[in-house]
Amino acid sequence: QIRIAKYKNAGTVEFLVDQENNPYFIEVNPRIQVEHTVTEEVTGIDVVQTQIRIAGGASFEEIGLRQEDITPRGVAIQCRVTTENPERDFAPDTGIISLYRHSAGAGIRMDGVGYTGLAITPYFDSMIVKYTARGSSFAETVARMRRVLIECRIRGVKTNIPFLLNVLTHPEFESGVVTTAFIDENPGLKKISESTWDFASEEQSDQRKVGKSERLIRYLANLAVNGHPPELGADPTKIVSERTSGTTTVMAVPDEVKAKSTGGMRKILLEQGPEGYAKHVREHKGLLLMDTTWRDAHQSLLATRMRTKELERCAEYTNAALSNAFSLEMWGGATFDVAMRFLHECPWERLESLREKCPDVPFQMLLRGANAVGYTNYPDNVVKKFCKQAKESGVDIFRVFDSLNYLDNLKLGVEAAGEAGGFVEGTMSYTGNVADPTKGKYNLEYYMKLADDLVGMGVHSLAVKDMAGLLTPAATTMLIGALREAHPDTPIHVHTHDTPGTGVASMIAAAQAGADVVDVATDAMSGLTSQPSMGALVSVLAGTDLDTGIDKSSIGPLNTYWENVRSMYLPFESGQLSGSSDVYEHEIPGGQYTNLLYQSRQLGLTDRWPEIKRKYAQANVLLGDIPKVTPSSKVVGDLAQFMVSQNLEPDQVLAEAETLAFPESVVQYLRGEIGVPPGGFPEPLRTKVLSSRNLEGVDGRPGEALADYNFDEATELLTEKYGEKFVNEKDVLSHALYPNVFTEWKEFEAVYGEVGNLPTDLFLNPMKEGDEVEFEQSTGKRVIIKLVSIQPPREDGSRTCTFEVNGERWFMSVTDQSVVDSADIRRKASGPNEIGSPMPGVIVGLKVKEGDSVEEGDPLATLSAMKMETVIPATRAGVVKQVSVNVGDKIDGDDLLLTIEDE
Repeated sequence: QIRIAKYKNAGTVEFLVDQENNPYFIEVNPRIQVEHTVTEEVTGIDVVQTQIRIAGGASFEEIGLRQEDITPRGVAIQCRVTTENPERDFAPDTGIISLYRHSAGAGIRMDGVGYTGLAITPYFDSMIVKYTARGSSFAETVARMRRVLIECRIRGVKTNIPFLLNVLTHPEFESGVVTTAFIDENPGLKKISESTWDFASEEQSDQRKVGKSERLIRYLANLAVNGHPPELGADPTKIVSERTSGTTTVMAVPDEVKAKSTGGMRKILLEQGPEGYAKHVREHKGLLLMDTTWRDAHQSLLATRMRTKELERCAEYTNAALSNAFSLEMWGGATFDVAMRFLHECPWERLESLREKCPDVPFQMLLRGANAVGYTNYPDNVVKKFCKQAKESGVDIFRVFDSLNYLDNLKLGVEAAGEAGGFVEGTMSYTGNVADPTKGKYNLEYYMKLADDLVGMGVHSLAVKDMAGLLTPAATTMLIGALREAHPDTPIHVHTHDTPGTGVASMIAAAQAGADVVDVATDAMSGLTSQPSMGALVSVLAGTDLDTGIDKSSIGPLNTYWENVRSMYLPFESGQLSGSSDVYEHEIPGGQYTNLLYQSRQLGLTDRWPEIKRKYAQANVLLGDIPKVTPSSKVVGDLAQFMVSQNLEPDQVLAEAETLAFPESVVQYLRGEIGVPPGGFPEPLRTKVLSSRNLEGVDGRPGEALADYNFDEATELLTEKYGEKFVNEKDVLSHALYPNVFTEWKEFEAVYGEVGNLPTDLFLNPMKEGDEVEFEQSTGKRVIIKLVSIQPPREDGSRTCTFEVNGERWFMSVTDQSVVDSADIRRKASGPNEIGSPMPGVIVGLKVKEGDSVEEGDPLATLSAMKMETVIPATRAGVVKQVSVNVGDKIDGDDLLLTIEDE
């Protein structure tokens, strides 16, 4: 047939081969196919040159081609790298290549052209490069091709490289025998987001790690252009504006403790169990300490913004220096949601990482009873499953409290922690003043009855949680002395805040009255709204019957470390410079005090700070004079701020209760959604608020009527969105407790990656043009990043940041939010020419740029929202006139994304 066609030149003959190696002719193509590089590599013949010479009139003899002289040499494989997304049936991807780096080596051939900054358009073939590997055997050739694809770097657009790696690492392919049905029979090859590979480079082991640098650079670019979001709470006036060194700050770790730990107090707890540990604590001579530096101290002083890196760095030293401590409070409370919400970290990874580095000191967490670590009620099975996982991940001691001392809520928390196998600390939230008979219902009798109820629940110890620092030495002596007499076999643990400056005196009084454990913080993180000074208590009690057993020479270097660390977190300091003895009047809890103070300054209400404190006290009385700790403290704070903003006095609130637009937290409290306060709800306020809104009060424990949470269904939904290999039981729990926060965290990671690896000063302080930093990105791998330039904003608000990463140029486009806000770029789409977002979400991919021609239905952008990624199609044909968003932008429903006009 070829002779009949009189075709005389190079061509491609295609065959199929069956299992018995019988060939079956398919077709002849009168041209060179894309696979010609394989022929060239195994024969050594330049097929393209040969074709040209024959077309020019040369004969086979002149070229030197004789069939008997052509013999194959080894094995060759070709892989075509395309800008296609295998998970979307190989749909083409478009955009700008932010980084392009070829790989090479022995037996490797590259055909193609690409460069950083190249625009990938929908008008041409999606193949940008093809690699051909050659080796002496099939196995050697496969190994070479795998290495090439691993080392190749194409960032900014999706490619089929992960799919090719899935093929090359599949056992069936490695055997050398596959059929044309191979891909259809193995659909998992296309599920690249779930792919994992056993490569020598850990950074290439899965898709999360591939592109890690690209995402971190996008974070640095966004931070450089937009700074931190206001909700982070960083004071912009305290952010470092100039870098004095090219190396990021790494706080020096203290030298090793001279006396190494031999198991510490945790060894006793593990060997003897909770009951045995409680007995040991009661028999212990001297005062035991719990260090709050890892949780409540920074929650009270720095808005819970302490990153895991700082804790990890000193963990091994702390393990030895505080091996005689009763426990380290290091988890729970606000740390759980803040880790995801603001620090973009996994709270479970923090717990497990610190447990590994600090194995000898018991870990203690704060459990909000039926609220777990949240601000609302959860089904019972969520609370119990959470406690079980917390225990497995490293928590030893559960301090269980309820913000209203509501027994039914406490009971659920005690049961959940106990069933998990934890040491259960039944906790009384302290308010009022037992030494002052004029202070109302919170007298000694109230707390003694509450203690009896807790002991009756089977707790292993009693805790007095003084959230605001209201325990005076006299009140402490009275309360702890009575508790010790009534419960001689139960350990007593006392917690306070040093807001009025009497913390050390009150804790000494507690110890003298019979307390077994008191809470302290390392000196650099103590005082003010935090806990009393560890160093002060250790020094004062040294050599006495209450000696703490802590070596002061060991905690000195630890204190120096925390002094240096705290200096990095200056943007989160509230600005409080001294104690505040008026806490005895307003009763604001330590952590909330600094938050309210900071908020008042942000709102320009510094001069009204005394009024805010006065309103807080009035709001507390209006609500029935309640214990104030999360979430009840938020209710009081919200009402106080409402009264300040509306210039309301208490009598006005009562008189106008039926018409005032109260904060939702206040209405929920009056309904009974967080429990029943001591002495019942305030009347007639409650009746007025509920009746005017046609609401009924909650009967019984608020969470009791909630149906069990369907963990199987939640697991299925999360697996579908994030991939089976990247969702575990802890993720499902995080989602159950904070569904929106968890989803936003995952959306953040999809755009910016795991920023927990960034040094803290780089995470907090935006880079400026000309800044160059060096840090360890992973073990043994250092990276030097320089911000070369930030281009002026374009009309759409986008700016291109140019970086050098280890001398290699990267281009990253981000949206300047200040330009967007001032130009009102985020207006709503209207009219047939404007494409709007179908729902709120985050832009995770752009398929077109200004000037591109599109047809109706062509993909324009990818939106991550509602547990899924959505491709936004063109609603009409035309030319893209304006692109109003960038990758990483958060958008609302109907926000303008693109404008398309007629060609």
